[in-house]
Amino acid sequence: MYSNEFQEIVNFRRSNRVFDATKVPEEVIQKSLERAILSPNSSNMQLWEFYWIKSEGELEKFIPLCLNQQAARTAQQMVVFVTRKDKWRERAKWNLSKIKGTLVGEPNKLQKGGMDYYSKVMPLLYMNDGLGIMSTVRRLISFLVGLRKPFFRTGGSANQRIMVHKSCALAAQTFMLSISAEGFHSCPMEGFDEKRVKRTLGLPRGAEINMIISVGKGTEEGIWGPRFRVPNEEVIFVR
Repeated sequence: MYSNEFQEIVNFRRSNRVFDATKVPEEVIQKSLERAILSPNSSNMQLWEFYWIKSEGELEKFIPLCLNQQAARTAQQMVVFVTRKDKWRERAKWNLSKIKGTLVGEPNKLQKGGMDYYSKVMPLLYMNDGLGIMSTVRRLISFLVGLRKPFFRTGGSANQRIMVHKSCALAAQTFMLSISAEGFHSCPMEGFDEKRVKRTLGLPRGAEINMIISVGKGTEEGIWGPRFRVPNEEVIFVR
Protein backbone atom coordinates (compact mmCIF):
# COMPACT_ATOMS: atom_id res chain seq x y z
CA MET A 1 0.00 0.00 0.00
CA TYR A 2 2.84 2.40 0.91
CA SER A 3 5.63 0.51 -0.82
CA ASN A 4 6.82 3.32 -3.07
CA GLU A 5 6.81 5.88 -0.26
CA PHE A 6 8.75 3.55 2.00
CA GLN A 7 11.30 2.85 -0.72
CA GLU A 8 11.85 6.60 -1.07
CA ILE A 9 12.46 6.91 2.67
CA VAL A 10 14.93 4.00 2.67
CA ASN A 11 16.77 5.44 -0.32
CA PHE A 12 16.88 8.90 1.28
CA ARG A 13 18.28 7.61 4.57
CA ARG A 14 22.04 7.83 4.36
CA SER A 15 24.65 8.23 7.08
CA ASN A 16 25.39 11.90 6.51
CA ARG A 17 28.44 13.11 8.43
CA VAL A 18 28.34 16.85 7.73
CA PHE A 19 25.25 18.95 8.45
CA ASP A 20 24.58 22.55 7.46
CA ALA A 21 23.23 25.28 9.75
CA THR A 22 19.56 24.49 9.08
CA LYS A 23 17.68 24.12 12.35
CA VAL A 24 15.79 20.88 12.97
CA PRO A 25 12.35 21.66 14.43
CA GLU A 26 11.84 20.16 17.86
CA GLU A 27 8.58 18.57 16.74
CA VAL A 28 10.55 16.47 14.22
CA ILE A 29 12.65 14.95 17.01
CA GLN A 30 9.67 14.58 19.33
CA LYS A 31 7.60 12.83 16.68
CA SER A 32 10.50 10.56 15.71
CA LEU A 33 11.14 9.57 19.34
CA GLU A 34 7.47 8.74 19.80
CA ARG A 35 7.64 6.57 16.68
CA ALA A 36 10.78 4.89 18.03
CA ILE A 37 8.90 3.94 21.18
CA LEU A 38 6.49 1.94 18.98
CA SER A 39 9.34 -0.28 17.74
CA PRO A 40 9.21 -4.03 18.32
CA ASN A 41 11.17 -5.16 21.37
CA SER A 42 11.75 -8.33 23.34
CA SER A 43 8.70 -9.27 25.44
CA ASN A 44 7.51 -5.64 25.40
CA MET A 45 9.98 -5.01 28.24
CA GLN A 46 11.11 -1.72 26.62
CA LEU A 47 14.48 -1.80 28.36
CA TRP A 48 15.62 1.39 26.72
CA GLU A 49 15.89 5.13 27.31
CA PHE A 50 16.40 7.94 24.79
CA TYR A 51 18.32 11.08 25.80
CA TRP A 52 17.60 14.04 23.56
CA ILE A 53 20.57 16.41 23.42
CA LYS A 54 19.25 19.68 22.02
CA SER A 55 20.67 22.72 23.83
CA GLU A 56 23.76 24.34 22.34
CA GLY A 57 25.65 23.87 25.59
CA GLU A 58 24.88 20.16 25.82
CA LEU A 59 25.72 19.62 22.15
CA GLU A 60 29.12 21.24 22.76
CA LYS A 61 29.75 18.83 25.64
CA PHE A 62 29.11 15.84 23.40
CA ILE A 63 31.49 16.82 20.60
CA PRO A 64 34.64 15.63 22.45
CA LEU A 65 32.72 12.68 23.90
CA CYS A 66 32.04 11.61 20.30
CA LEU A 67 35.76 11.95 19.53
CA ASN A 68 35.33 15.23 17.63
CA GLN A 69 33.96 13.54 14.55
CA GLN A 70 32.25 15.76 11.97
CA ALA A 71 28.82 14.24 12.52
CA ALA A 72 29.02 15.46 16.12
CA ARG A 73 30.64 18.85 15.42
CA THR A 74 27.94 19.86 12.94
CA ALA A 75 24.92 18.16 14.54
CA GLN A 76 21.85 20.28 15.19
CA GLN A 77 20.42 17.64 17.52
CA MET A 78 21.60 14.34 19.02
CA VAL A 79 19.85 11.41 20.65
CA VAL A 80 21.65 8.92 22.87
CA PHE A 81 20.08 5.46 22.78
CA VAL A 82 20.60 3.67 26.08
CA THR A 83 19.86 0.11 27.20
CA ARG A 84 18.50 -0.43 30.72
CA LYS A 85 18.74 -4.14 31.45
CA ASP A 86 18.85 -3.15 35.11
CA LYS A 87 15.22 -1.99 34.95
CA TRP A 88 13.81 -5.42 34.12
CA ARG A 89 11.97 -5.77 37.45
CA GLU A 90 10.00 -2.55 37.15
CA ARG A 91 9.24 -3.12 33.46
CA ALA A 92 8.02 -6.67 34.17
CA LYS A 93 5.87 -5.30 37.00
CA TRP A 94 4.52 -2.62 34.66
CA ASN A 95 3.54 -5.19 32.02
CA LEU A 96 1.91 -7.33 34.70
CA SER A 97 -0.13 -4.36 35.93
CA LYS A 98 -1.30 -3.65 32.38
CA ILE A 99 -2.63 -7.20 32.04
CA LYS A 100 -4.30 -7.08 35.45
CA GLY A 101 -5.96 -3.83 34.42
CA THR A 102 -7.82 -5.68 31.65
CA LEU A 103 -9.30 -8.30 33.98
CA VAL A 104 -13.04 -8.60 34.34
CA GLY A 105 -13.69 -11.44 36.74
CA GLU A 106 -11.44 -14.49 36.42
CA PRO A 107 -8.53 -14.23 33.93
CA ASN A 108 -8.92 -16.07 30.64
CA LYS A 109 -6.22 -18.39 29.32
CA LEU A 110 -4.36 -15.64 27.48
CA GLN A 111 -4.42 -13.28 30.46
CA LYS A 112 -3.28 -16.00 32.87
CA GLY A 113 -0.47 -16.93 30.52
CA GLY A 114 0.60 -13.28 30.33
CA MET A 115 0.60 -12.89 34.10
CA ASP A 116 2.66 -16.06 34.54
CA TYR A 117 5.04 -14.84 31.85
CA TYR A 118 5.86 -11.56 33.57
CA SER A 119 5.77 -12.86 37.14
CA LYS A 120 7.68 -16.14 36.59
CA VAL A 121 9.43 -16.27 33.21
CA MET A 122 10.91 -12.76 33.25
CA PRO A 123 12.62 -13.23 36.65
CA LEU A 124 14.06 -16.52 35.41
CA LEU A 125 15.28 -14.84 32.22
CA TYR A 126 16.77 -11.67 33.72
CA MET A 127 17.73 -12.40 37.32
CA ASN A 128 21.44 -12.50 38.11
CA ASP A 129 23.56 -13.05 41.19
CA GLY A 130 27.18 -12.54 42.11
CA LEU A 131 27.99 -16.24 42.04
CA GLY A 132 26.53 -16.90 38.59
CA ILE A 133 24.06 -19.46 39.95
CA MET A 134 21.14 -18.17 37.88
CA SER A 135 23.24 -18.24 34.72
CA THR A 136 24.05 -21.89 35.39
CA VAL A 137 20.37 -22.65 36.06
CA ARG A 138 19.35 -21.05 32.75
CA ARG A 139 22.01 -22.94 30.80
CA LEU A 140 21.02 -26.21 32.46
CA ILE A 141 17.32 -25.70 31.70
CA SER A 142 18.14 -24.80 28.08
CA PHE A 143 20.34 -27.88 27.72
CA LEU A 144 17.96 -30.38 29.29
CA VAL A 145 14.78 -29.17 27.60
CA GLY A 146 16.68 -28.65 24.35
CA LEU A 147 17.51 -32.35 24.26
CA ARG A 148 13.85 -33.14 23.69
CA LYS A 149 12.54 -30.20 21.64
CA PRO A 150 13.42 -26.79 20.23
CA PHE A 151 13.90 -24.38 23.11
CA PHE A 152 15.05 -20.82 23.70
CA ARG A 153 18.76 -20.99 24.54
CA THR A 154 19.81 -18.54 27.20
CA GLY A 155 22.50 -18.24 29.79
CA GLY A 156 24.43 -15.41 31.40
CA SER A 157 24.67 -11.66 31.26
CA ALA A 158 26.09 -11.66 27.72
CA ASN A 159 22.86 -13.16 26.38
CA GLN A 160 20.81 -10.58 28.23
CA ARG A 161 22.96 -7.70 26.94
CA ILE A 162 22.59 -8.91 23.35
CA MET A 163 18.83 -9.14 23.80
CA VAL A 164 18.36 -5.59 25.08
CA HIS A 165 20.81 -4.09 22.57
CA LYS A 166 18.92 -5.71 19.68
CA SER A 167 15.68 -4.14 20.89
CA CYS A 168 17.30 -0.74 21.34
CA ALA A 169 18.85 -0.90 17.86
CA LEU A 170 15.40 -1.54 16.38
CA ALA A 171 14.20 1.66 18.06
CA ALA A 172 17.21 3.55 16.71
CA GLN A 173 16.46 2.39 13.17
CA THR A 174 12.82 3.46 13.48
CA PHE A 175 14.05 6.85 14.68
CA MET A 176 16.39 7.28 11.71
CA LEU A 177 13.73 6.27 9.20
CA SER A 178 11.35 8.76 10.80
CA ILE A 179 13.98 11.51 10.56
CA SER A 180 14.31 10.69 6.85
CA ALA A 181 10.55 10.78 6.39
CA GLU A 182 10.60 14.31 7.83
CA GLY A 183 13.19 15.41 5.26
CA PHE A 184 16.26 15.49 7.51
CA HIS A 185 19.38 13.36 7.82
CA SER A 186 21.08 11.37 10.54
CA CYS A 187 24.29 9.55 11.36
CA PRO A 188 24.52 6.67 13.85
CA MET A 189 27.79 6.99 15.77
CA GLU A 190 29.63 4.18 17.52
CA GLY A 191 32.77 6.23 18.04
CA PHE A 192 32.31 7.67 21.54
CA ASP A 193 33.68 7.40 25.07
CA GLU A 194 30.99 5.34 26.78
CA LYS A 195 32.24 5.96 30.32
CA ARG A 196 32.25 9.73 29.90
CA VAL A 197 28.88 9.71 28.13
CA LYS A 198 27.36 7.75 31.01
CA ARG A 199 28.92 10.12 33.53
CA THR A 200 27.63 13.17 31.65
CA LEU A 201 24.10 11.75 31.54
CA GLY A 202 24.25 10.59 35.16
CA LEU A 203 23.54 6.99 34.21
CA PRO A 204 23.94 4.10 36.67
CA ARG A 205 26.33 1.20 36.22
CA GLY A 206 23.66 -1.08 34.73
CA ALA A 207 22.97 1.27 31.79
CA GLU A 208 24.84 0.91 28.50
CA ILE A 209 25.11 3.15 25.45
CA ASN A 210 23.73 1.50 22.34
CA MET A 211 24.54 4.31 19.91
CA ILE A 212 24.43 8.08 19.54
CA ILE A 213 22.57 9.50 16.55
CA SER A 214 23.28 12.98 15.24
CA VAL A 215 20.60 14.81 13.27
CA GLY A 216 20.62 17.75 10.88
CA LYS A 217 20.22 18.82 7.28
CA GLY A 218 22.82 16.83 5.42
CA THR A 219 25.23 18.12 2.81
CA GLU A 220 26.78 16.58 -0.29
CA GLU A 221 30.11 16.67 1.52
CA GLY A 222 28.59 14.52 4.27
CA ILE A 223 27.89 11.59 1.92
CA TRP A 224 31.05 9.56 1.45
CA GLY A 225 30.41 8.39 -2.09
CA PRO A 226 27.70 6.20 -3.61
CA ARG A 227 26.01 3.55 -1.55
CA PHE A 228 27.10 0.01 -2.37
CA ARG A 229 26.41 -3.38 -0.85
CA VAL A 230 27.77 -6.87 -1.37
CA PRO A 231 25.78 -8.90 -3.95
CA ASN A 232 22.37 -10.15 -2.83
CA GLU A 233 23.40 -13.76 -3.38
CA GLU A 234 26.05 -13.40 -0.69
CA VAL A 235 23.57 -12.43 2.00
CA ILE A 236 20.11 -13.63 0.90
CA PHE A 237 19.54 -17.38 1.01
CA VAL A 238 16.29 -19.11 0.06
CA ARG A 239 15.57 -22.51 1.57
